[in-house]
Amino acid sequence: MEFSELIRTNRAQAELLQGPEAPPLRGTLCVTGHHLLLSPAPQSTPDLWLLLLRCVDSIEKRVAGDSGTITLRCKDLRVLQLDIEGVEATLDIARSIEALSSLESVITSFPFFYRPRGLRLGDAWHFHPPERYFKRVARETNAWRLSEVNQDFSLCPSYPRVVIVPRAVDDTALARSARFRQGGRFPVLSYHHARSGTVLLRSSQPLTGPQKRRCAEDEELLRAVLAGVCPGARGFIVDMRSAQAAKQARMTGGGTEAKAAYPGWKRLHRPLERGRSLQESFMRLVEACGDTEQSMDRWLSRLEGCRWLAHVKEALSTACLAAQGMEREGACILVHGAEGTDSTLLVTSLAQLILDPTSRTMIGFQELVEREWIQVGGHPAPALCLHSAFSHARPKQEAPTFLLFLDCVWQLGHQFPLSLEFGEGLLLALFEHAYASPFGTFLCNSEKERCLCEVRTRTHSLWSGLNQLKEQRKLRNPLYVLNPLAIWPSVEPQSLRLWQGDPPHLPWGDISSAQIPYLSSSSSGLFLRWTRPPEPSEVAWERVWQIVTERENTEDSQSTASA
Repeated sequence: MEFSELIRTNRAQAELLQGPEAPPLRGTLCVTGHHLLLSPAPQSTPDLWLLLLRCVDSIEKRVAGDSGTITLRCKDLRVLQLDIEGVEATLDIARSIEALSSLESVITSFPFFYRPRGLRLGDAWHFHPPERYFKRVARETNAWRLSEVNQDFSLCPSYPRVVIVPRAVDDTALARSARFRQGGRFPVLSYHHARSGTVLLRSSQPLTGPQKRRCAEDEELLRAVLAGVCPGARGFIVDMRSAQAAKQARMTGGGTEAKAAYPGWKRLHRPLERGRSLQESFMRLVEACGDTEQSMDRWLSRLEGCRWLAHVKEALSTACLAAQGMEREGACILVHGAEGTDSTLLVTSLAQLILDPTSRTMIGFQELVEREWIQVGGHPAPALCLHSAFSHARPKQEAPTFLLFLDCVWQLGHQFPLSLEFGEGLLLALFEHAYASPFGTFLCNSEKERCLCEVRTRTHSLWSGLNQLKEQRKLRNPLYVLNPLAIWPSVEPQSLRLWQGDPPHLPWGDISSAQIPYLSSSSSGLFLRWTRPPEPSEVAWERVWQIVTERENTEDSQSTASA
C-alpha cells in the first residue's frame, strides 16, 4: 500500500487555532504520509507547524457555505481547529487524516522513516539493558542467576530472552512453572532490596482452575525465593484483584496460590481498577478540565466524580504496602493480577522509586522504565495506549495505566521536590511518546514483536534523543539532592494534587528545534496545560533554573581557571 492512495487532497489554504493563548496561524496546509504541515504565509512567523498524524485521537468535521472546519483532538490532550477554504478540500483532508492516523502496520509507522540529524541508528539501544541490572544482583547475592530459558520466546512471548531467577531452580522447572502461569509469566525478580536482602517479584496468575490444580515446580520456585533470603523468611503475595474477582477467575481457568501449597507466603488482595473503568475515569477528567466556563463548585464535583485522584491514591497505597513489607518487615513480595502486564507493573515500579535512590536519578529512572514497562515487564503499550481521552473507539482492555504511573511519580516529585533528579519535563515526554512517537522505544506489544520487526536496528531509541546534553539540562531537576533513604508519600486527600504543573521543574524550550523537533514540549503540567496561561509560579521556577545554570557555569569556569 502506498501512502498516496490514502491522501485525497494533499494541500489547501487553512487557518490554525491552537488554543486560547496562541495567535491563529494562517498558511498552506499539507498532508503527507505521517504528518500535517502548515507553512505560514510570508508575513507570518517563519516557523513550520508540524503534527505527527499518529497523535490524532479523534477528528470532527463540519462545513458551512464554501468553507469547512476540522477539529483535531490529540492524544497529548491538545484540541486544534483548522478552518479550511473549500468544502471538498475540507472533506478530503478529513478523510485523509482519518485513514493515515489509524494505520495498523508497525513497519509503515513513522519511527521506521525518522532520521534526525545528529543521531545514528543503533545508538542508545544499549543504554539500559536489563541484563546489566540482573548481573549486578547476581554479583550481590549467590541466590540468583541469569537464565536464557526464554531464548526463542517460546516459553513466554512477553518476557525477554534473559530473565533472573533463583539459582536453585533449573530451567526445566522454570518451563513447567511457565505452563502453570497465564501467558507463561512465571515469577521473576523485579528488584533486589540490598538493605534487607529481600526481593520484589512479579508474575501472572496461576492457572489453578475449578479443579484447584497445583504445580510442584511453581511451588518449588517460590520456596527457593524465600530460602535464598534467609532461613525462616516469609513473603506476601499482593494480588491486584479483589478476593471475589480472583474467585471468579478460578471458574474460568485462572485463580490464586493456595495457602497450603505455598508455605511461608501470605496472600493479600489490593484491587486496583484497570481496563475500561480506568479509561473512563481519564476521559471524564479530561472532559472536566476542558470546560473553562464551569463554576468552582461544579469543577470540584466533577474532579471528585471522575475518581482519577482516587486511582492515584490506591496505586501509591499499594506500592507503599509492598515497599513497607520489604523495608520494615524483611519480607519478600510477589505482585500479580491476572495477566501481570499493567497494574502489576504500576506497583512494582512505584515500590522501587519509594525504596531505591538509584531509581530516582535520571539514568536510574530511564532504566526502571525500560526494565519494568518495556523489555522485561512486557507492558503492551501500543494496545493499551492506542487511544487517549477523546476517541470513540473503546477496546475493552485499553487503559492509561502508564499515564497513571507517571502521575504517581509526579506526586512523589511534588511531595519530595529535592529527591528526584529528573523533572516534570521527562514525565511529559514519556506520556507523549507512549501514545505517539517518532522513536521506536514504545513500538510493539512485547520484546518478541520488537525483534520480529527489527525495531532496534531500524528505528531510533527515545533515550538517544533525551540523553543529549542539551536535552538533559532541560529535563533535570535543578534542586536535586541525593536522598539515600526511602521516601514515603502521603496519600491523604490534602496531599494529592491534580497534575497541573505547579510548579513545573523545567521549561522544554523552543518548539521549533531544528535538529529533533519532537523532543520539545510544554511543561506547565499535564491536564490543564493547553487550557490556561502560565502561572506566576511557573515563571518563577524558570528563573530558579536560570540561577542554578548560571551558578554551575561560574563553578565550571573557576575550575577550568584553577586547573
